[in-house]
Amino acid sequence: MRVTLQGKGNVVRRMFADVEADIYVMVDGDGTYHALSVTALIDKLVDERLDMVVGCRATPRDIAREAYRRGHQWGNRLLTQAVVQIFGGHFTDMLSGYRVFTRRYAKSFPALSKGFEIETELTVHALELRMPIGEITTPYGARVEGSASKLSTFRDGWRILRTIVKLYVTERPLAFFGIVALLLALLSVGITVPLLVTYLETGLVARIPTAILSAAIMVCALLSLFSGLILDNVARGRQELKRLSYLSVPVKSASEEIHESVSMQPVAKAAAL
Repeated sequence: MRVTLQGKGNVVRRMFADVEADIYVMVDGDGTYHALSVTALIDKLVDERLDMVVGCRATPRDIAREAYRRGHQWGNRLLTQAVVQIFGGHFTDMLSGYRVFTRRYAKSFPALSKGFEIETELTVHALELRMPIGEITTPYGARVEGSASKLSTFRDGWRILRTIVKLYVTERPLAFFGIVALLLALLSVGITVPLLVTYLETGLVARIPTAILSAAIMVCALLSLFSGLILDNVARGRQELKRLSYLSVPVKSASEEIHESVSMQPVAKAAAL
């Protein structure tokens, strides 16, 4: 399968759309992930009736610096904790490219991201629909000699952080716009207090433009709050539709899943085409 649009997210979107299977395996095609761990990932998915299992990377100390750069490790921990704090869950390696999914997950996932931020979207999708998920520690090695990673610590880290913020706004609009409304309201009150003190002392509004500014900021705070309330209903409707799409895919028994076909797509290799 050849994907003309560059970016890992575009490859995952095409994979979930075109491949028909009961269990999907997503693994970067750069030789860094432990291929034999796929059995453990699938076993956990089937035995515990999960919808997604993530292979958490564990690198031997002798090749840790070469295989998994310290900047990438620090960024992964920071971004993973950001998602856990915002959306909940118990992920320890949110950005791992080694995952297995059920058909229910694959066919309900919208896949809107274009690049390496797709892992963030995969994680948040499972958390927002409250799917049963799990993790397994898998060995992670160095890349094949002569190859180079396309992942940029700062550029892709910024894209992933921006994706987290976007997902926070779209999935939790009331919380986001509520915080904005609170900050604007506090600013308005802070501006108003000196004017109120002067008015109580003299009976006059000393600075009319400042009073107008304070009132305008408070109006913006109210607009932000009501925007959050409206968008929260929209987000709830979107979540219900995704949940119904998830539930519309029939569930197979564990024995059927084991004997049915398993689709493996080397995502990173395809993304490079």
